[in-house]
Amino acid sequence: MISNQILQNTIDGIRGITKIDLSVVDIEGNILAETTNGNHEYERLVRPFVDSPADSQVLQGYQFFKVFDESQLEYVVIAKGDAEEVYTIGKIVVFQIQNLLVAYKERYDKDNFIKNLLLDNLLLVDIFNRAKKLHIEMNARRVVFIIETSKEKDNGALETVRGLFAGANKDFITAVDEKNIILVKELSEKETYDDLEKTAQVIVDMLNTEAMSRVHVAYGTIVKDIKEVSRSYKEAKMSLDVGKIFYSDKKVMAYSNLGIGRLIYQLPLPLCKMFIKEIFADNTPDRFDEETLSTINKFFENNLNVSETSRQLYIHRNTLVYRLDKLQKSTGLDLRIFEDAITFRIALMVVKYMNYLETIDY
Repeated sequence: MISNQILQNTIDGIRGITKIDLSVVDIEGNILAETTNGNHEYERLVRPFVDSPADSQVLQGYQFFKVFDESQLEYVVIAKGDAEEVYTIGKIVVFQIQNLLVAYKERYDKDNFIKNLLLDNLLLVDIFNRAKKLHIEMNARRVVFIIETSKEKDNGALETVRGLFAGANKDFITAVDEKNIILVKELSEKETYDDLEKTAQVIVDMLNTEAMSRVHVAYGTIVKDIKEVSRSYKEAKMSLDVGKIFYSDKKVMAYSNLGIGRLIYQLPLPLCKMFIKEIFADNTPDRFDEETLSTINKFFENNLNVSETSRQLYIHRNTLVYRLDKLQKSTGLDLRIFEDAITFRIALMVVKYMNYLETIDY
């Protein structure tokens, strides 16, 4: 259904051009939009007109017009005056509202189609039949972005995203839950993953400044068939989760850049527990003090370089060596040895994943 604000904008625009007062009411006579100043002489005439077989009628200085959605009566347009030009303007308003009904219905149908497509609620034959009916290109290059907002039902963020991609008629913007905005973006043949990264960053920056909303953006891989859009959506969803677990400092996550985090995310919890027990026994990384953890993370950030790590930590090289020796004694892993460092790094990520699983219904 068209919003009352859209109806009001429509008749205000026509009133500004023609100087003819107009009103739009529902079939019960309730006023939805009007350009008059509270003079509702026509109210008692609406019901008799609705019940009559006429599509238009002149009653006591007003011209009444019925607006149908297919065969269903939706609105009554009322134009003040009984002159021929008033009749013409009234018919123009009817034509405009009927076009709006068609446009809104098509948008609603497309929105439902995209939601069901993303959630795998459609059979293959239904996908192609509905895409054809809705004039959606089946073999275009597309990718799915998920924009997670910091608060539920963030209409400001949703409108900002719609405004950002308003000129791209082939993009679809919808929502499948309370916090996530979904953008299904159609791509040209020249657009690459570097372009997707730039688009994601623009979304983050725009929402931070325009909607004052802190967001995370994730996107899947590029697909070339309408039926594969749900796969790109699932990849984007995984990217969002993996990013929050392992790369919480990043605002943008791409499925193609998840690295080892993608593998760990798919491990079952019992296997994770077995791996951690084998590596650390009872001395798990979440029991390390803050100084030890910051030393480990900085050592990894500097590619196991002792000199650079000690410099960035503002400690003597020997102090860092002492800490690494102490860690080796407690865990049996020497982070200066590449193989041990890899094992330790993976173990830290597994512990993060296990902690994440404890916060959700597993």
